[in-house]
Amino acid sequence: MRGLRASSLLLCGVVLIQLLAVEIDAQRPKTQWKTLSGFSPRVIARGGFSGLFPDSSLDAYNFAMLTSVSDAVLWCDLQLTKDGAGICFPDLTMSNASNVETVYPKGQSTYPVNGVPTPAWFTIDFSLRALTNVSLIRGILSRSDKFDGNGYTISTVQTVNKEMKPQGFWLNVQHDAFYAQHNLSMSNFLISVTKTVIVDFISSPEVNFFRKIAGRFGREGPSFVFRFLEKEQFEPTTNRTYGSILSNLTFVKTFASGILVPKSYVLPLDDKQYLLPSTSLVQDAHKAGLEVFVSGFANDVDIAHDYSFDPVSEYLSFMDNGNFSVDGVLSDFPITASASVECFSHVARNATKQVDFLVISKNGASGDYPGCTDLAYAKAIKDGADVIDCSVQMSSDGIPICLSSIDLGNTTTVAQSPLRNRSTSVPELSSVSGTYTFSLTWSEIQNLSPAISNPYSSRYQMFRNPNERNSGKLLSLSDFLNLAKNTTLSGVLISVENAAYLREKQGLDVVKAVLDALTETGYSNRTTTKVMIQSTNSSVLVDFKKQSHYETVYKVEETIRDILDSAIEDIKKFASAVVIGKSSVFPVVDGFVTGQTNVVERLQKSQLPVYVELFQNEFVSQPFDFFSDATVEINSHITGAGINGTITEFPFTAARYRRNKCLARKETLNYMAPVEPGGLLKVVSAASLPPAQAPNPVFTDADVTEPPLPPVTAKAPTSTPGTPSTTAPPPSGQTRLTLSLLLSVFAMVLTSLLLM
Repeated sequence: MRGLRASSLLLCGVVLIQLLAVEIDAQRPKTQWKTLSGFSPRVIARGGFSGLFPDSSLDAYNFAMLTSVSDAVLWCDLQLTKDGAGICFPDLTMSNASNVETVYPKGQSTYPVNGVPTPAWFTIDFSLRALTNVSLIRGILSRSDKFDGNGYTISTVQTVNKEMKPQGFWLNVQHDAFYAQHNLSMSNFLISVTKTVIVDFISSPEVNFFRKIAGRFGREGPSFVFRFLEKEQFEPTTNRTYGSILSNLTFVKTFASGILVPKSYVLPLDDKQYLLPSTSLVQDAHKAGLEVFVSGFANDVDIAHDYSFDPVSEYLSFMDNGNFSVDGVLSDFPITASASVECFSHVARNATKQVDFLVISKNGASGDYPGCTDLAYAKAIKDGADVIDCSVQMSSDGIPICLSSIDLGNTTTVAQSPLRNRSTSVPELSSVSGTYTFSLTWSEIQNLSPAISNPYSSRYQMFRNPNERNSGKLLSLSDFLNLAKNTTLSGVLISVENAAYLREKQGLDVVKAVLDALTETGYSNRTTTKVMIQSTNSSVLVDFKKQSHYETVYKVEETIRDILDSAIEDIKKFASAVVIGKSSVFPVVDGFVTGQTNVVERLQKSQLPVYVELFQNEFVSQPFDFFSDATVEINSHITGAGINGTITEFPFTAARYRRNKCLARKETLNYMAPVEPGGLLKVVSAASLPPAQAPNPVFTDADVTEPPLPPVTAKAPTSTPGTPSTTAPPPSGQTRLTLSLLLSVFAMVLTSLLLM
């Protein structure tokens, strides 16, 4: 059985999580928890680690156990075959999560399911022997198909129990009435299987099912959990809606000890995907003596905007909100649920940092508000950033401002304003036309509305905080520097790009403008706030180093696999730290990490701290190896690669990670261990491996060396479209000598004319 062989590989150590981590965790401590029992919430792995491997495969179950709390519960959606065998499979129809259509192309039948005629491949039409030819595949198309070729076989309940020996086992019976109509008895199967298999929980959305099995398991039998479907759906036995049954929890208590509900029963959302006030369901159920389990947790689905795409924040809102705690969560990604329970629950914002690295914002908290606005910076500071950043651009009147792009079309609503007619073509900056900051005065730019960045809207329809998409005020560099004063920040980072173009073509000296702003705001003699100047151009940093004492940071734009000693020595001449991209730490091909470079190690050996960008919370920004969890990605870069800082659009996630109480333990827990670089590809069948890619380049001293910045070239007065032609005052940084010479020539000409 190929699925069993793959599972054996995982057990032997070919796994994503470093198995040096010990399988030790808290034994469900009975402190602080507002669950019914007082113990920590249970982690229930739906079909195993079904967010990664095919649902109900042995690898999915195995990996769930390897990466979760020790008492994690394995969930099995119980189905019956034609010959009455009980199998773990996500639905009674098989097309969506197996290759049954390919194996048995003529196996389709039509049966009524909850009164609706349904054409499909049903488990009841195949014997267990016939299903040995069928393989499990992904059931959700947005997930990777690389494991579909592993030949995972469908397992019986007995096989899962024998191979996994789970601490907790949960059987979900979704369609008891359907099987009864086809002369197959779920209750008889359960009575039989529990003689050899320990089953801890049995759930079903059908009241009549519980009536049939009541009293048949004895006092030591499994806990019964009534599963609520959507409120408007009808329960087939009582012909009442689930919403109606919800209003009578004392009735539910007559046949069940717990309830399983969708997330919306506890924390409903409005039509814009924002949280509404929590319901009283958990408190009401606890008063009735019912445990509350919540379903629907997955890292790779849209969640409420309030969570900023962070699944840990979502878990914590259900289990550590100060008012109640649910008794368990049903998750496709049990590693995240486990870390939320054991590492991040009951951790205050001012808790001691367990690991030391810099949290550097990217345009402030630009994942929550339009970047480089007062709101984005204020949230970054509140969320625990150590350093906030300003990407400096220049206005036409020489004011240095904070904007993530020199093209206003990328960061503001200029395209919807009358100023859109200032759009120009600048081949040195872009292959398409844009409305550039140097084409508008600062006062004109201030009148524009900022626009939130949505890097994944066009491809994935994922939108950041739409209620605040145009909120906030744009800031000049001086505004930014003043805002950063008298805060908890340890520093500011000022990014300077396009300096040569601005000097040569626009007559703007961005280096001098930045230095002047730092002096004017009192940073030139401040010792409490560190100032870092970042650029991809060595010539810019050389210029700053000649004129100031500020720390300089060199950013390597390219994705590299290595760096030469000579290049490092050149960098050290003008920079005291380096920024590299995530793929220069963990190379990625087709969504999978292929290994780990030694770039971080080599730079650090030369006493150069390494900051890495760009960290984002959206799961589509992360390789599959990080399980669609920004916290796992951060953990692997910090404890795995040992980087010195994260540059992130979501500072809260990185800052919370530092307070992670699991990092204070001497032993490393499996759900807090870094991933094994390239480990996931080891579990992919050879036929499904992504094609080999050309290696990334090695960074050399030739990539570092640049000619000095050109001198400032006086820009001739031009007429701006839509405005009268005027002579602008000399921009900040432009040499006073040029203006003096022009005035002298003008005076001489005027004198000669008067003498004629």
